Amino acid sequence: MSADTLQRPASPAAPTPKKPQTRGWPLIILSLVIGLVTHGWNMFRYPLYLTDEGIYMEQAWSVLHMGKLSPYTYFYDHAPMGWLTIAGWVAILPGGFSAFGNAINTGRVLMLIVHLVSVFLLYETIRRYTGSKAGGFLAAFVFNVSPLGVYYQRQVLLDNLMMFWILLGLFLLARKDGRIVTVMAAGTCFGLALVTKENALFILPGCAYLLHRTVKEQSNRRFGLSFWWFAALAPVVGYLLYAQIKNELFPEGFNFNLAAATPGDHVSLLYTVWWQLHRNSNSSNGLSFTSLLQDSWLFKDRHLLIAGTAATLLALFAGRNNKRLRGPMLACALMAVGYGFYLTRSALLDFYIAPMVPLFALNLGMFFGWLTRRTKPAGAAVLVACLLVPVLVMPGGFLVKYNTRGQLEFSDAYRLPLTRLQEQQVAWIKTNVSPNAKLIIDDDIWVALHDNDPPYKYAYPHYKATSDPDVRDKVFASSWQNVDYVVMSNKMRDALERGGETWILEAIDQHGTPVWQATRGDVSLQIIKIGATS
Repeated sequence: MSADTLQRPASPAAPTPKKPQTRGWPLIILSLVIGLVTHGWNMFRYPLYLTDEGIYMEQAWSVLHMGKLSPYTYFYDHAPMGWLTIAGWVAILPGGFSAFGNAINTGRVLMLIVHLVSVFLLYETIRRYTGSKAGGFLAAFVFNVSPLGVYYQRQVLLDNLMMFWILLGLFLLARKDGRIVTVMAAGTCFGLALVTKENALFILPGCAYLLHRTVKEQSNRRFGLSFWWFAALAPVVGYLLYAQIKNELFPEGFNFNLAAATPGDHVSLLYTVWWQLHRNSNSSNGLSFTSLLQDSWLFKDRHLLIAGTAATLLALFAGRNNKRLRGPMLACALMAVGYGFYLTRSALLDFYIAPMVPLFALNLGMFFGWLTRRTKPAGAAVLVACLLVPVLVMPGGFLVKYNTRGQLEFSDAYRLPLTRLQEQQVAWIKTNVSPNAKLIIDDDIWVALHDNDPPYKYAYPHYKATSDPDVRDKVFASSWQNVDYVVMSNKMRDALERGGETWILEAIDQHGTPVWQATRGDVSLQIIKIGATS
């Protein structure tokens, strides 16, 4: 061996290749199983079928059986992507709307599938951005077991479909593969969210900021930004073109006077948007943020609302101090803040809170991922357990509560058979009422009666009987004498009084005789015979 060889400095050791990050399939599978149990167990019995569930199922029925976006006048109260999706789901089922017993059950199966896919998207988005499988599991777990989530995400709501598209768009951006087609697909997802339910607009600032932070280091960033916005706007432009082709984009005479009974001789998309923007908590069908927060949302799940709000606020500050996580943490916080702002200023229905469940879960997972990014997996698992176990097992937590006798029992979400009352109501009608009778109903049983053989073709929702001229004037003439039965859903009386539907109240109070009634707890259903039946 020569001296030169002896004196040659040793070459530096090659760097140890970084171990590729694993996806954590055991945690994903566990999350999906938990979601399947919490959202699938008893979902056909609880909660009570909701009016809005019936509306979306009847509009999907209209798409498949009538080739129309609504069985009545479509006045652009919501963009149609949500019930077009439901119609596509029903179209592939051998049993159609009755594939799982009735129409709303069939829609709830779709909601279960949407929830399980959303669990995966939520987990993966957090894992990809933070590198924390524990953070992803925490978010998925909260998303699965939150009583707010169990209650509202089982229901056939546009809000749940909207959030599916939002989460899919976030997941695609989290891939960061540098491909234009991926960014464009993410934009398409947000556009579909907008034409599923318009309040996705309040999540746009967070999504736009995340887009900017995701593509700014890419060489094709200008193309990425342009194609995302193009893809996001395309469904919206298509919706506007549909209205323009039908001459229903602008009101007649460009009249936006909200004091007028109607904006002209036809419905108008822009007039409806103008009306929606001017709704407030004094609207006949809306409640205030504070009343719903105190009387409904905090009662159902104060743990998520408090922890989610705290995580969102903390993420706004913590994200600024971490270069790698600044974009996703601030973006997720902005999404929750934007939608929260929408909740504080709009006329509300109680299920409008549904999108906050995945948004808060997203912020909890992101903040936890940031907090434990240097923690060993075992330590992170212990920390997750310490956070979750008390909330699960403590009285008043997610799973158990004290009953009126002071005994611990499962929360109502997992055991009450409420919808059986509605099934009994429909069964009584089919046995005792002629298909030619004129019925005023709520939308929750509309498809059950119209998808019957023979159909109850004169069964109309109460709000159509008082607001749609084709029904109010041509069918009932605003007279109790043209009504055979009024089928009362739970709290339908309150809706009649709030909406000023006086002639239906007159039919019930002055000319009605109850012929069927069922009650369980605070749920009460009735069928009232009006005068002499035809």
